[in-house]
Amino acid sequence: MAVCEISGKGKMYGHNVSFSQHKTRKVFKPNIQKKTLIIDGKKVKVNVATSTLRTLRKKGIVK
Repeated sequence: MAVCEISGKGKMYGHNVSFSQHKTRKVFKPNIQKKTLIIDGKKVKVNVATSTLRTLRKKGIVK
């Protein structure tokens, strides 16, 4: 299942809405990437959402 291991962001449910307002079910999935991060001096592979990666880069945790 597509879940960010850092932020916990997962899939969300909603509707596709056509011009005639006919609603069909839709799943919004987060953009999950497998990245190798250095945590406590060790390389660890984690599934991370791209929005989380942007936040980590902004905070200076990841280059």
